[in-house]
Amino acid sequence: MQQQNDPNSFQMPQKADIRKRLRETLAGMTDQDRHVKSLSACTLVAATPEFQAAKTVMIFLSTSLEVDTAPLALRAWQQGKSIVVPKVSWDAKRMVPVEIHSLASDELHVTRHGLREPVAGQPVPVSFIDMVLVPGIGFTTSGHRIGRGMGFYDRFLAQTDFLGVSCGLCFEEQIVQYIPMLDHDIPLSMLATDRAIRRVSVPCIERL
Repeated sequence: MQQQNDPNSFQMPQKADIRKRLRETLAGMTDQDRHVKSLSACTLVAATPEFQAAKTVMIFLSTSLEVDTAPLALRAWQQGKSIVVPKVSWDAKRMVPVEIHSLASDELHVTRHGLREPVAGQPVPVSFIDMVLVPGIGFTTSGHRIGRGMGFYDRFLAQTDFLGVSCGLCFEEQIVQYIPMLDHDIPLSMLATDRAIRRVSVPCIERL
């Protein structure tokens, strides 16, 4: 009997499979590759009108496998911008943006979840933040993102007080064609890699 192809039998990759594949890809990159690509990605972001217009920028404190955001923080401080980073409240399941003035090790500590956070600092109202650099494991060019599965950034970006620009920051190797989306997943405004800036929607920066 001839086997017929069922067009509905094709299974789209699940988030767990995408995370596994991309983590293997990231682990296979050398430190030198990450350094060079991080500098390129941060340079591209710093040249965008969105970054140039922003007065307060929220970055993430990178893990060893992510784009290093330190060059972007230094560029922002040189231009007189404020830098805030997330401090996670695990009990409330939310991130609190806290201003930092240095990346010195004595001002940061590593949490039990392996994330760097400020030891102290002044919380900043979400409405003050003009641009958020968003980490992730994988991204699509349409602004969809897959993170660690805890939803902290989705909840943060969904706040009505946030009126700024959300920009995914990753290596070009983290771009995928498809990511399954849930109702609470928030698409990004922009995507920045070491090769290109991709705008998903036209941001409103008149208020900056």
